[in-house]
Amino acid sequence: MIDFLFSIDCAIFYFFNHNLSNPAFDRFFSTITNVNNWFITYIIFIGLLLIKGGKKGRIAILVALLLVAAGDQFGYRVLKESIGRVRPCDFLPDVIMPIGCAGTSSFPSNHALNNFAVATFFSFVYPQYKIVLFISASLIAISRVYLGVHYPSDIVGGALIGMLLGWLFSLLYKYVMTFSKNKLPENHGQN
Repeated sequence: MIDFLFSIDCAIFYFFNHNLSNPAFDRFFSTITNVNNWFITYIIFIGLLLIKGGKKGRIAILVALLLVAAGDQFGYRVLKESIGRVRPCDFLPDVIMPIGCAGTSSFPSNHALNNFAVATFFSFVYPQYKIVLFISASLIAISRVYLGVHYPSDIVGGALIGMLLGWLFSLLYKYVMTFSKNKLPENHGQN
């Protein structure tokens, strides 16, 4: 059974990594997978929520930062180190690697875990943005398979764990919002 599941994983992997491979996708997926390329977007987003988001935005940023810190450490320190799955670029033949092969374990994809955690969390807080959030998270997750550094099951596992964490942290957010009612100052009357 495990061999059968691994063969499906490999077939999907090679579809993204080989069949879709082209210079335009190489540039696109290499760009969106690099967290450094998102810093300006993150700073603008955080700034807008801090300035215009009122108490709701300030608490959401605080909880989201805790979520990413917890999710990243859980995925990397607990799961990756205990599972130790070898990356496809270190195991499979003929992997196309536009960005090279990372040196850590493969399962779960922390890119998928963190991005789906944030997408899920902010979908509860700001549901009007859920489509954009999940499209962004999905593209970043797919980039990891396309670039040869994760199996599809790594991103599915990371996404599911991330969505669970995002939901749990949305409960924390609701608790903090309820607890802080009338205790934290508002920002010009905005929630």
